[in-house]
Amino acid sequence: MKKVELVEKVAEEAGLTKADATKAIDAMIASITEALSKGDKVPLVGFGTFAVSKRAAREGRNPKTGAVVQIAARNAVTFKPGSALKDAVN
Repeated sequence: MKKVELVEKVAEEAGLTKADATKAIDAMIASITEALSKGDKVPLVGFGTFAVSKRAAREGRNPKTGAVVQIAARNAVTFKPGSALKDAVN
């Protein structure tokens, strides 16, 4: 599902205009992004939890040459689905 399709579905389900649905979705994404950038978890009960995990620096290999490459430490966004989402998918 693309963002345009999501906007249409939200507008239809919530009785909003497409413009209002777009604003709501953009605000939600911005809020989640802001919370994650601060290192906070974002639990959405029944849907899942967004969180940030720290990845340590490590050595990797270039598959083409076999040369050792240093991979820098970084933060990664993780998502753990909630039980309602798991049940809906299965």
